[in-house]
Amino acid sequence: MRLVQVMVPTGKREAVLGVLDEEDVDYAVSDETSGRDYTAVVTFPLPTAAVEPILEDLRGVGIERNAYTVIVQAETVVSDRFEKLKERYESDEEEASNGDRIAREELVARAEDMAPTIRPYVLMTAVSAIVATAGLLLDSPAVVVGSMVIAPLIGPAMAASVGTVVDDDELAVRGIKLQALGGVIAIGAAAIFAYLIRSANIVPLSAGEVFAIGEVQERLAPDVLSLVIALGAGAAGAVSLASGVSSALVGVMIAAALIPPTAVVGIGIAWGAPGAVLGSAVLVLVNVLAINLVALIVLWRMGYRPKLWFREEEARASTIKRIAALAVVLLLLTGLLGAFTYSSYRTADFDENATAAIEAELPPEATLLDLEVVYEGFPLQTPRTVVVTVGYPPSESPPDVGASIRDRVSALAPEPIGPFGQRDVRVEIQYVAVDRAAG
Repeated sequence: MRLVQVMVPTGKREAVLGVLDEEDVDYAVSDETSGRDYTAVVTFPLPTAAVEPILEDLRGVGIERNAYTVIVQAETVVSDRFEKLKERYESDEEEASNGDRIAREELVARAEDMAPTIRPYVLMTAVSAIVATAGLLLDSPAVVVGSMVIAPLIGPAMAASVGTVVDDDELAVRGIKLQALGGVIAIGAAAIFAYLIRSANIVPLSAGEVFAIGEVQERLAPDVLSLVIALGAGAAGAVSLASGVSSALVGVMIAAALIPPTAVVGIGIAWGAPGAVLGSAVLVLVNVLAINLVALIVLWRMGYRPKLWFREEEARASTIKRIAALAVVLLLLTGLLGAFTYSSYRTADFDENATAAIEAELPPEATLLDLEVVYEGFPLQTPRTVVVTVGYPPSESPPDVGASIRDRVSALAPEPIGPFGQRDVRVEIQYVAVDRAAG
């Protein structure tokens, strides 16, 4: 529920009170004695769903041209007439379909407040990216989650979507610019921080060892399920904004879709292997587009429109164009996520089949100690090097299975896809004497 306060200009008092009486709204009138062009201050409570239609009626009698309106959240209203007004709006199908969504004016005000100024936005984004980078290199989920809490990313995304549906170009452009700036700042901060700790030998790891870290590896080859996080974050962000509830937790969800993969991109640049993190770059783009796309659709479906009716068609056209553009690009990038998903299936299948084939070639006294596969390619990874470590009793000679293992493993390599695909696999066999009794 909301408490609305309207400054009534000279000559509009009867018109304003007539609108409120017609809607059966409780109100209190105070005379305005400041000597300005106002004659009274009218204060009245409204159900959340009633704010926008009643403000439209007041705007129809000219209140907005010469006065201002203040809307604040009310905790409790004790009034029989208010309860009847609330029931009436809840029973009205058109108004009930909007649920508890806030008025358009409140939505715009909240979106403007959530889109931060440049200095704190840059600082908080850089800090969150640095913390995320540290958490990824430490393989610490707790630190990574902490970086999401401080990331100010929900505001720009919601500002761009709100500005589009209400035809506020300034707000929409501001949101888009902040999102682009945030991406550049996050990648730059992560890359610089990772390069400094690598140069100082604080993390004495090779590129292969860094990308083998669990928290980093998760973002190298994202699958289609990663898209669900961004879609859910965009929908939750729009609903929380439109319903007037706290968006803090939703902001963490949006940051979860953006900050960690952005930090992985910076880590890849710092370790001189940008090709290895193209998957993370794709994931960042997919998540940004998905969040904006879903937020646009949700806000438009919730009934938000421009203030002036003759600009509604213009806003509709602008919204449809942006939704179409986002959907097309998102569909193309989702194809890459699908390729990553298929690639993950192929690599897992190759590992399983190769393990079974090698164990089938080994004599009873020998043991497969380790199987290490190095994959290459983008987005479909194929095995390039397979290192097999075989254990055998010290009292016997190493089993002569190298040739048969090479043939079996090479035959299991996936068929090449595309004109540049290769099927050649380098197979290395290592023998290690194992004293089982001592072990």
